[in-house]
Amino acid sequence: MKTLEQLDQIRAQISTEMAPRFAEERAEGVTRHIMVCAGTGCTSSKSLDIIAGFQAELEEQAVADRNRVVRTGCFGLCAMGPVVLIYPEGIFYSHVTPGDVPEIVSEHIVNGRLVERLLHREADTGEVTRRLDDMEFYQPQLRIALRNCGKIDPENINEYLAVDGYQALTRILTEKTPAQEIIDTLKSSGLRGRGGAGFPAGQKWQFTANASSEDGVKFVCCNADEGDPGAFMDRSILEGDPHSVIEAMIIAGYTVGSDQGYIYVRAEYPIAVHRLETAIAQAEEYGLLGENILNSGFTFRLALRLGAGAFVCGEETALMTSIEGRRGEPHPRPPFPAVKGLFQRPTLLNNVETYANVTWILNHGAQAYAAIGTEKSKGTKVFALGGKIANTGLVEVPMGTTLRTIVEEIGGGIPNGKRFKAAQTGGPSGGCIPASLIDTPIDYDSLAAIGSMMGSGGLIVMDEDNCMVDIAKFFLEFCVDESCGKCAPCRIGTKRLYDLLDKITRGEGTLEDLDTIEELCNHLKSSALCALGQTAPNPVLSTLKHFREEYVAHVVEKRCPAGVCKNLLRYTVDPEKCKGCTLCTRSCPTGAISGILRAPHTIDNSKCVKCGACMDACRFGAISKG
Repeated sequence: MKTLEQLDQIRAQISTEMAPRFAEERAEGVTRHIMVCAGTGCTSSKSLDIIAGFQAELEEQAVADRNRVVRTGCFGLCAMGPVVLIYPEGIFYSHVTPGDVPEIVSEHIVNGRLVERLLHREADTGEVTRRLDDMEFYQPQLRIALRNCGKIDPENINEYLAVDGYQALTRILTEKTPAQEIIDTLKSSGLRGRGGAGFPAGQKWQFTANASSEDGVKFVCCNADEGDPGAFMDRSILEGDPHSVIEAMIIAGYTVGSDQGYIYVRAEYPIAVHRLETAIAQAEEYGLLGENILNSGFTFRLALRLGAGAFVCGEETALMTSIEGRRGEPHPRPPFPAVKGLFQRPTLLNNVETYANVTWILNHGAQAYAAIGTEKSKGTKVFALGGKIANTGLVEVPMGTTLRTIVEEIGGGIPNGKRFKAAQTGGPSGGCIPASLIDTPIDYDSLAAIGSMMGSGGLIVMDEDNCMVDIAKFFLEFCVDESCGKCAPCRIGTKRLYDLLDKITRGEGTLEDLDTIEELCNHLKSSALCALGQTAPNPVLSTLKHFREEYVAHVVEKRCPAGVCKNLLRYTVDPEKCKGCTLCTRSCPTGAISGILRAPHTIDNSKCVKCGACMDACRFGAISKG
């Protein structure tokens, strides 16, 4: 166990050691820090081999004593990974491979010369960007929940201490801060839950603090069961800054009167799980977690519970049922978890991103946080930006930032000269925002007004080649697979909806089916037991509202305008472009293409299986589908 004086000494010492990361200019003799992303994305691109390569090469070139290799969490630049950042210069290298390491060490580390070919170039201007802060990707961002990701070693508690880690907890416990004062600070900040519904965090903490049980037992839980397709916000926070969540949960326990917490995390997140286990062990060793924290008399223990990958366990009552060791199924509310939750005791549940904001608010003040965002949506929001976008990755922007800013400025626009068509927010629970609404501010109320929702923060971008009927079917199929089956509206209704959409994409739909789909969606929204079933119709209703002409084309014209739905495709050869090279004929698996050498070919669509091999083989763009 560390004393307060020892913690202050660690902060001072480590802050000095970390100074090269934040220095503007290199001072003679200052040790360099070579920061390498070791989040899931870069790890899958061999960043661990890059780390090992740096360590070996620094030894080989006899400079290991003056240079430290640090494995960090996600920088957010997933499309540019693996990422290497070198301090004190702050030079950023992208798309680094293990083979680039010797050159970086010999040129940059030993001789002080930049490796120009690995520097980032802005896609629109071609301008070389040497520092992260100068990148167009970062300019509109404000990182609060992600403030330490990419800046610290997430497996070293000392580095978290050096960036004001556990300051809020220390102050609260030593000053015996009243629980109500903490709750009032959260209320004044305007922080809303980042798990989807956007319920005011301070109000939820108040409900739990006011609740009582016969034996006085309460629980604090963290929802890290991130299950939306394309979402990786919570995972990245846990991989890059696990102590921020742990500290907030300890404070939550103090505030609501709980001595036991649980983090429910996906088993499919092995790096996050490892770093949480490491962080918990370190916090316990330092006396910041466990019995009699900092000799304050307050005790709080924290345990992990691994989820098996059920999307429905992101719903709070299903999550708690799973922690209890039973099948993850939701149950009716009320009573709400704040009154009767885990093991039938009052329970506070927030998600990872919500907790990651708490200590920043307590350290900087409620008004500083409330000054960011919009009137009803305060602070920032983290999004996992994916799909048809140049800069896929993790972004954090002030609430109220427009979709256009995220797509065009941060995301770098749509690749290959394609046209932006829509963006899906909120995953299977959200809706599609069409190009006509690209200037919509991203906040809780604005998204709800156009039939979408914030959700946990997945943001999937689509271009003109996406079929919106197929997109709706994709998300609905996910909900069918993930339904726990407990209530009939979800178990039967989602499957019936999927069957109708599948019928339309096969070219067998009718206009009456569209009316049936809308009616079924409304029944499902009003009668399903939990949010999975209640929100499952959102992608269908939003695409029907904004892209009804595509549904009509599938039904009336038996045509998929985007050329996606296989049963509705027809491949044709443009005789003006066809050179008669016979490559398409040789690639066709069913003999559907005929023609002689150096003469235009034709396709027999009765034999065509729509595999697309002919289009891939054609070098002259003579084959099209529609």
